[in-house]
Amino acid sequence: MNNIQIPADGLAGLKKHWKDDLLSGFIISLIALPLCLGIAMASGVPPMAGIIAGIVGGLFVSLASGSHLTINGPAAGLAVIVLMSMEGFRKMAPAGLSPEQIEMFAYQCTLAVGIGCGILQLLFGFVKAGFISNFFPSSVVHGMLAAIGIMIFTKQFHTAMGVKPEGKEMLELIAEIPHSILHMNPDVAIIALISVLILVILPKVKNKYIKMLPAPLMVLMVAIPLGHFFDLETVHKYLFLDGHEYTLGPKFLVSIPSNVFEGIVMPRFDYLITGFGIQMMITYSLVASLESLLTAKAIDKMDPYKRESNYNKELFAKGSGNIFSSFFGGLPIIAEVVRSSANVNNGAKTRWANFFHGGFLLFFVVFLGDIIHQIPLSALAAMLMVTGYRLASPGEFAKTLKVGKEQLLIFISTIVFTLATDLLIGILAGILVKLIIHTLNGVPFKSLFKPFFTMEIIDKEHYVIDVEHSAIFSNFMSLKKHVEGLPDGKKITIDFTTTKLVDHSVMEHLHDLELAYERKGGEFTIIGLDDHIAISDHKHSTMKK
Repeated sequence: MNNIQIPADGLAGLKKHWKDDLLSGFIISLIALPLCLGIAMASGVPPMAGIIAGIVGGLFVSLASGSHLTINGPAAGLAVIVLMSMEGFRKMAPAGLSPEQIEMFAYQCTLAVGIGCGILQLLFGFVKAGFISNFFPSSVVHGMLAAIGIMIFTKQFHTAMGVKPEGKEMLELIAEIPHSILHMNPDVAIIALISVLILVILPKVKNKYIKMLPAPLMVLMVAIPLGHFFDLETVHKYLFLDGHEYTLGPKFLVSIPSNVFEGIVMPRFDYLITGFGIQMMITYSLVASLESLLTAKAIDKMDPYKRESNYNKELFAKGSGNIFSSFFGGLPIIAEVVRSSANVNNGAKTRWANFFHGGFLLFFVVFLGDIIHQIPLSALAAMLMVTGYRLASPGEFAKTLKVGKEQLLIFISTIVFTLATDLLIGILAGILVKLIIHTLNGVPFKSLFKPFFTMEIIDKEHYVIDVEHSAIFSNFMSLKKHVEGLPDGKKITIDFTTTKLVDHSVMEHLHDLELAYERKGGEFTIIGLDDHIAISDHKHSTMKK
């Protein structure tokens, strides 16, 4: 690894690697375009909001980002939160407004929330809160993402069927799925079904030339002609096999302004400092920051050059980007894991790939607006349904169960409370369930949030850290910060002999610390777990005495 030359950053990196980054940026933009539109649709805001976020995330955030290969833009995880914000502000709209005015009111108030989120993220970066992702147990994070996946799938299922549901709450929308199947608009549903088949089957095809075409792009190449075949541009009625009459028209197509500047909407702040506005700002900033940090960590592991992100800088960049995007009518921005993974696989070398991806999105919306308008909404809904399914697939439940039965309980608790209430309560509920489980497993109350450890220095080359009572997600940050502050190239031993329990989250973090420290030429050893019992067969299982 030491013989590999790390790609230069800044203008030097652009000069040397522009071809690799330009190609990856172009491919990513083809994936990002339909997803930006679909995420805006899932958020209940105009399609241009997604495009603006993608452009800002590429052209602006890339230059300030603390990571090297992540792709910034709107993401499915925040679509649910934006939708919650829109629905909440609709209820707060002043009396006497028309339906169109209520939508604009909710949209402008939601944009103000995005700016508030950005300001909070700037503060997070300023106080060096990049460590916050270490506090949240992986089972809670995965449960949050699975709940988001269920919400996205459910909401978009009705759009894919061409049916407008009557329910507003998530559990009501889930209950209405059979109704939407029975009352589907067949032509609209056919487009969605074919789109889903492409998204599922195409990645499994082994042909290298077919693999060069991103599945979302292939969906557009098929869905747009199908839209013309079914004449979605014209309002008309048709009879299907059952003899029932159905209606089609432009409302089933993407609607964007002919002039990009017409898509710019300014926020309004008079409802921001309310109970609901503050709740939304906290939820926005928490989920946006957590997803971005987790994505940066995941992409660091995929980076062939093993570069480490500056997580505090990453928070600062995302905060700046969210202020900028929301001020001009865009969705909130995070580092998105699927597009970022594709960026690595496409051979990108530097942050300029993200910049180019934003530039291509700007080109598309300025010069290809007529083509974008021809995209059927049901095709975008299909993309989001597949995304939602992958977040909440049965495999995610099975994967969590392998870690331990208690992890599955935390995972499911987070999902249930999120679906029944909202994301913030769901996350807090998952954390509370985990703390209760730790207490029942004998973790002393005094060590739930405070770590107890001592350090001995041997010959100035060997650091031995003796951990007492417990090492769990809620008290690990202080220990992690202490370990990371030790000199490189030494020997570090973590002794858990006197602990009652070391939880799954800590075992995962210790593994990451071990890899990072050994890459810098040091030696990292964990001892004292021989008398502990693993509660599952997972390599990072919770260890309990």
